[in-house]
Amino acid sequence: MSERRFALIPCAGTGSRAGAGLPKQYREVAGRPLIWYPLAAFAASESIAATAVVLSPDDMPLEARFGAAVFAGLRFDTAFVGGPSRHQSVLNGLRHLAQLGAADHDWVLVHDAARPGLTPVMIEQLVRAVEGDGPDAAIGGILAVPVPDTLKRADAEPSRIGSTVPREGLWQAQTPQMFRIGVLRQALEDALACGAEVTDEASAIERLGLKPRLVNGSLRNFKVTWPEDFALAEILLGGAPAAPSPGDHSE
Repeated sequence: MSERRFALIPCAGTGSRAGAGLPKQYREVAGRPLIWYPLAAFAASESIAATAVVLSPDDMPLEARFGAAVFAGLRFDTAFVGGPSRHQSVLNGLRHLAQLGAADHDWVLVHDAARPGLTPVMIEQLVRAVEGDGPDAAIGGILAVPVPDTLKRADAEPSRIGSTVPREGLWQAQTPQMFRIGVLRQALEDALACGAEVTDEASAIERLGLKPRLVNGSLRNFKVTWPEDFALAEILLGGAPAAPSPGDHSE
C-alpha cells in the first residue's frame, strides 16, 4: 500500500497577540510575508506530495494579496475552509485534502503558519523518526524541544510566584505534527463532538489513548507570537534563500 505525505498549514487566524492589526502570517519579515517561509520549506522537501493552505472563507488568495511573483516556484493549494478555531480549520483542511486525492492511510504534517524557521532538514527528521518507529508508526509524532528553563506557576495574584514546576520530562511542542489522515480526522471529530478543547493535533490524538513520538526539533523553529518576536525572526531569516530548489535539503 503506497503512502504519501501531505502538508497542511492552517492560516485563518487573526494573530491578535502579535499586534499591528494585520494577521501575523501576512506581516513582512526579511522582505517576504511570514507564510512564505513554511511554504518554501515544504516545497523544497522531496517527502511532501502536496501542500494545502487553509484560509478564511472571506480571505483572498495569497497570490492576489502579495502578487504571484512572490510565490513563484512554490507548489501549494488554497482551501478557503478556515473555521472559528484552529481545531475546526485543521479538520476542514483534512476534508479538503481528500479532494486532492489524499487517503486515510496517508500522512499529514500540520504546521503553524507562524513558524517561519522550519527547514527541509527538520521535515525529513520528523518523517524518518515517525516512519522508522516500527509498530508505533501508525501513531505519528511531533517536533518538540526539551524545556531548558525553570518554570514558575503564578499564584492567584498573577505577579506572584505560587510554586516552582519541575521541568524534568517536560517538552515544548512544535510543529509539524505528523499523523495518519484518517486517525487525526477521527480524533478531531471526536474531540469536537465532546466539546473538548485541543490546543494542538497531538492533544487530540492523546485523547484516543495513543502516545505520539517526540522528535527533537530546533529553537530555530520558534513560533512568532508577540510583537518582539518579529525582530528575532528578521535576524533569523535575513539570510534565507530567494527561492527553494527541489531536492535542496540544506538548512
